[in-house]
Amino acid sequence: MAGTGPHSRAERRGAGELESEVLAALWATDDTMTPAEIQAEISGGLAYNTVHTILKRLYDKGLVLRDMDGRRGAYRPAKNAAELTAEAMHEALDRGPDSIAVLQQFVTGLSPREETALRELLGGSGP
Repeated sequence: MAGTGPHSRAERRGAGELESEVLAALWATDDTMTPAEIQAEISGGLAYNTVHTILKRLYDKGLVLRDMDGRRGAYRPAKNAAELTAEAMHEALDRGPDSIAVLQQFVTGLSPREETALRELLGGSGP
């Protein structure tokens, strides 16, 4: 029966989720990684070709850098996780019509620890 096997559509991860898993594997080490090494780190039995395709997409987006060692390519992240997340936050602010309102909504959802850290980063004192 279609859609009930181990690789049914409902169980497949989306491209964004796979890209996140590949980036997480790269962020977990200070070394470059080959597609085979990344494949071994990611659970779920992804095919080598799938990992290679994801790496190519990430490379095309400028999210990973490729180091060539003979015919074997190894990859490393172009940005760390914090840099990439901050960039996404800036892009989200730029998309909205009222970035101040977005910031207000964002700040109201911060935990006390996050609020304290933000105040320290901005050079202000706490309440």
